[in-house]
Amino acid sequence: MKVAGTHYRTIWVNEDGWSVDLIDQRWLPHELRVENVTSVEGIAAAIRDMWVRGAPLIGVTAAYGVALRMREDPSDAALDAVWEELHETRPTAINLRWALNEMRGLLRGLPENARASAAYKRAAEIANEDVELNRGIGRHGLAIIREIARTKKAGEPVNILTHCNAGWLATVDYGTATSPIYLASEEGIPVHVYVDETRPRNQGAHLTAWEMAGHGVPHTLIVDNAGGHLMQRGMVDMVIVGTDRTTSIGDVCNKIGTYLKALAAKDNGVPFYVALPSPTIDWTVCDGVREIPIEERSGDEVSLVWGRDEDGRTRQVRISPEATPAGNPAFDVTPARLISGLITERGVAEASEKGLAKLFPERARSAA
Repeated sequence: MKVAGTHYRTIWVNEDGWSVDLIDQRWLPHELRVENVTSVEGIAAAIRDMWVRGAPLIGVTAAYGVALRMREDPSDAALDAVWEELHETRPTAINLRWALNEMRGLLRGLPENARASAAYKRAAEIANEDVELNRGIGRHGLAIIREIARTKKAGEPVNILTHCNAGWLATVDYGTATSPIYLASEEGIPVHVYVDETRPRNQGAHLTAWEMAGHGVPHTLIVDNAGGHLMQRGMVDMVIVGTDRTTSIGDVCNKIGTYLKALAAKDNGVPFYVALPSPTIDWTVCDGVREIPIEERSGDEVSLVWGRDEDGRTRQVRISPEATPAGNPAFDVTPARLISGLITERGVAEASEKGLAKLFPERARSAA
């Protein structure tokens, strides 16, 4: 995607050929900062402290972290240690484990003197594969938007509600939930996006809104609790969200608050779609509520908020009493029964074991 006319991905290898540049998303939408990371410790901080976020981008970032370690120390011990170090940073996003397994599986069978170059090559491939997966998601999601657009009056937009940020900032490029929106906009289909603010970190307000504005997509920022109200009044045609982990039976783990949107959509007959690249499917897990670990993040994310003051300074302020403790589960699980379809790079699957196995028979067989 482009920022002020310049094409960006969220992560890339610096021109020095080995260090890693990435967009530090903590400063958006007020400032675009690119950080240069030269160590595994820096990569771990970027993932843990959410300089980068979104399951696909977390996976790619971890892959480059392995490459950095192999440049320093290509031993088996270092390979195992970096797997453990990076795996601990974010327990919920399955792409993290998938990417680390990809890297370790490849490198374990290579001589040590070949590991660094192979690691950088595979990390770049994973990044490029992510872009292509998202393009595929966009094409299949676009077909759904086209069908809804055919039912609208001339010039009337397709109203889409999103939650959190599943845009290009959550991936390497294009995004998952936003990819169909971007393609529809480029095709000339009128679309309008209701952007959930997405407390506590406000990824919708900070990131999705910034993306929509940059791409020229009409959008409206709403508080998280407004979605059901809009659905009751027929103001939402469809919901598209992303996911950090999808089970083999179609349960979806995503940013906290997604489950409530799915309940409201079901009650009001609004189609609820989840956009996901196949590495986000965890074929080893069935029951999302019981089996997916839910990351509990710092209560400071609830009690403190970032914003820009009247003097143009980006700073943090407290919104609750200092004596009040805050709970902060980062994700919730939406059961498959509430999901209209899973938009993947291979097509739209029914949210069920049968539906996923139909699109990905080789993955389902290997998991079994």
